[in-house]
Amino acid sequence: MAKEVLTPQEEMLESAKAQTENFFEKNSKMVVVAIVAIFALAAVVFGYKKVIVEPRMTKAQEMLFEAQYRFEQDNADFALALNGDASAPGFIQVIEQYGNTPAGNLANMYAAACSLRLGDLAQAEKYIKNYSSVKGPAGEMINAMAIGIQGDIAVEQDDLSKGASLFEKAAATSDNEFTTPMYLRKASQAYRAMGNVEKANELLKTIQDKYPSSIDSREATTFIGD
Repeated sequence: MAKEVLTPQEEMLESAKAQTENFFEKNSKMVVVAIVAIFALAAVVFGYKKVIVEPRMTKAQEMLFEAQYRFEQDNADFALALNGDASAPGFIQVIEQYGNTPAGNLANMYAAACSLRLGDLAQAEKYIKNYSSVKGPAGEMINAMAIGIQGDIAVEQDDLSKGASLFEKAAATSDNEFTTPMYLRKASQAYRAMGNVEKANELLKTIQDKYPSSIDSREATTFIGD
C-alpha cells in the first residue's frame, strides 16, 4: 500500500503535533530538584501543624516520587504511572488521597501529562485545570511546564493558534535555559504550521540570540529561512 503523501502544510501540522514531548521526561533530575524545593517551601509554610500536616505531606511526597519514578523510566508505561498497581501507587492515587497537599497538586500535572501521552485529551484537560500555580523560582519553572501541557493539548486538538499562544506564555513564565527555548521552539512550529513563517523565524531568532547554548538553538538554525 502506497504511503500517503502529505502537503507541506500537513507536514508542518504533524511536526507540531509530534512536539508534545514533556520537559520533565527530558530533564527529570532538574525537575526533581525543583519539586524538592517546592516541598521545602511548603514545609516552612505548613510546618507549624506538625501532628497532622507534616505526616500527610511526607506520605504524599513518597507516593508522588514512586509514581514519578515509573513516569521517568525508559519506555515508560504512562498508564501504569497514572493508575498504579498493587506494588506502587500512581498519580491518581496521590490526587485522590492527598489532593490538597503540594504533592497532590503536582500529581495533577503529571496525571495530565500521562493522559496526554495516552491520547485522552479530555482527561488531560481535567487534570491540568486542577493544577494550581506554585510560588518561588522553582515553582515558576513547574508552572511553565503546566502551561506547556495546555499548549500541547491545544495542538493535539488542532487549535494551533491557541497552542502557539500558550507556548509563548509558558516561555515567558520562567526565564531559563531549558523551558524557555523549548517553548519558544514549540510556538515557532505552531506558527509555521499555520503558515506564519515570519513569526516562526522571529521566535527561532530569539532562541539563537538569548539562549545560544541550548539544544533548541542548534535546532533553530536548521529551520530559519525555510
